[in-house]
Amino acid sequence: MIKSELINRLAENNQHLTQRDIERIVGTIFDEIANALARGDRVELRGFGAFSVKCRPARTGRNPRTGSAVDVAEKYVPFFKTGKELRQKLNLAAKAAAAAASGAAPGAD
Repeated sequence: MIKSELINRLAENNQHLTQRDIERIVGTIFDEIANALARGDRVELRGFGAFSVKCRPARTGRNPRTGSAVDVAEKYVPFFKTGKELRQKLNLAAKAAAAAASGAAPGAD
C-alpha cells in the first residue's frame, strides 16, 4: 500500500472527513515521526511497532564494478521493530494462507 492508497482507504472509512483533511492528517503524522527520528527520539505505536534510529559505523566497502576498496562513512538509518499484536496478526494470516493452500481447515494444528 502506498500513501495515496492509505489516504483513499481512510477516506472511504471516514466519510465525515474530506480528502484534503485526511491528506493533512496523514502528512502530519508522517512528518512528526520523521522529525522525532531526526532528533534521535524513539516513536512507539503500541500494538504496531516502534521506530528508532540506529548508527551504522564507518567501514570499508567494495565497489561492485571494479572491486576496489571504498570508504563508507558512518551513517544513521531508521529501524522498525514490529509490535507483539502486529506480529501475531501477521502469523495468523500466514497460517491461514498456508492452511488454505494445503486444503486443511484454519487452526486445525
